[in-house]
Amino acid sequence: MAVFFQGMSKAECIALTDAMTGSGDVLDWSDLDLDKPVLDKHSTGGVGDNASLILAPLLAAAGAAIPMISGRGLGHTGGTLDKLDAIPGYNTLPDKALFRRVTQEIGCAIIGQTGNLAPADKRLYTIRDVTATVESIPLITASVLSKKLAAGLDGLVMDVKVGNGAFADTPEFAEALARNLVSVAEGAGLRTTALITDMNEPLASAAGNAVEVRNAVDFLTGRHRDPRLEELVEALAIEMLISGQLAKDQDQGRLIVQKLLDNGAAAERFSKMIAALGGPVDFIDKMDIYLPAAEIIRPVMAEKPGWVSQVETRQIGLCVVELGGGRHRAEDSIDPGVGLSELACIGDEVGANKPLALVHARTENEAKRAENHVRAAYNVQDSPCEKSTRMIWQKITRRDQKETA
Repeated sequence: MAVFFQGMSKAECIALTDAMTGSGDVLDWSDLDLDKPVLDKHSTGGVGDNASLILAPLLAAAGAAIPMISGRGLGHTGGTLDKLDAIPGYNTLPDKALFRRVTQEIGCAIIGQTGNLAPADKRLYTIRDVTATVESIPLITASVLSKKLAAGLDGLVMDVKVGNGAFADTPEFAEALARNLVSVAEGAGLRTTALITDMNEPLASAAGNAVEVRNAVDFLTGRHRDPRLEELVEALAIEMLISGQLAKDQDQGRLIVQKLLDNGAAAERFSKMIAALGGPVDFIDKMDIYLPAAEIIRPVMAEKPGWVSQVETRQIGLCVVELGGGRHRAEDSIDPGVGLSELACIGDEVGANKPLALVHARTENEAKRAENHVRAAYNVQDSPCEKSTRMIWQKITRRDQKETA
């Protein structure tokens, strides 16, 4: 609580981060002769944020090693591991040997935090939770970075969300957090860039677990790519490529990203990762057979025709929780088949031919409650309005840093 009220200097925050990193295993990839940069990205959490499922195989196809250690969802934000749990057989908690082998052979592995990877973080987070000190920038910084440093990375790109669906709901808080993350990471020896990105509406047009996996596969195969998600994936991928010296600049990075998405190389890596970690070998081709589905799937129509002018994104996330697709408490179980899809974006015209969303529910009562929640989360006006164009708010690099944390 003293840290919460008094803050920390940069040196203090680096010392805490280093101590938490060293509280358990620290992965070392040098013995594998990877001959490629070990990279990762981390998001502060949002709604419809399935970017990790796309970025890991994309960067692996580009020649990086991506040992991505992800988390589960809590509250209105979804978790990458919960999405992968929707895939039958996929092992989100493999042993260290399998994790290293898949990373070496496939180039990417998305797994959960093992018991001995930065174990101090688990202990301290429990204390922060019960003392109402979660929203402390130095403690958030040490928590995030200790796990990334323990993964033995060469470079990291942070996706710091800002908006009504983000943990950082103001630009000031998001910038302060991003600057601290970059400054402390660099001070601890990890090359890091942060992008502050928009979360004033869902990132993808799906929110849930199986529905977001399906959305990610459609993105990788080119069947459908949500524009906001595509812009974010490209921006994060380019920064990761530059960080790993796999691209010399933005233009070259953009060409690499487009090539690997268009020629199917990224989708192929995703398929191989799923199979290597216990999932079906033909998952991409037959995902509709493998992914769980809800009994009730139906449109949510707006109360009046018009144009979407605002989305209460946090309420969309909470709607998924109420359907059973998220958690109120860490011990809650999750139904992977429920959620929302075909979510309308700001600027979309909605009416008889275009719903606000499709609800995926188990029961009639749950479907009706979700319909009401979705309608309440959308503001529809009578006149056209512009689509949101501000996806990337700001970029923070080491060169921008001040000496205080």
